[in-house]
Amino acid sequence: MGSHILYIEDNPDNMMLVRRALESRGYQLSGAATGLDGVSAAEQNEIDLILLDINLPDIDGYEVAKRIRSSSKHNLAYVPIIAITANALKGDAEKALSSGCDVYMSKPINIRELWARVEAYVPAPSIAK
Repeated sequence: MGSHILYIEDNPDNMMLVRRALESRGYQLSGAATGLDGVSAAEQNEIDLILLDINLPDIDGYEVAKRIRSSSKHNLAYVPIIAITANALKGDAEKALSSGCDVYMSKPINIRELWARVEAYVPAPSIAK
């Protein structure tokens, strides 16, 4: 089984796009549609990397990142978090990084950039041919 990635995203189209892109590379992807569900999923599962939308229906991604970083599950302090967001205003990237995200990517999602960013933290599992 491949490396486990958690994608916290409320848009089903974005979820499907990222799922297909990453599963084609051998990653295992699980999803959460709200920030609170994402924090819970991160705490209950062994996660290698988190992809995080900033605009979520309950708590925003900045708060999600802060809660994950301060979780009682200590290894979550070191799990890479990649913010993927439509927020492109000046200061948004800095806000994501200061809340605990490691990388900031803007939407629309560029699949090649996504692959490169993910593989920088979690090498792609070998894909059976």
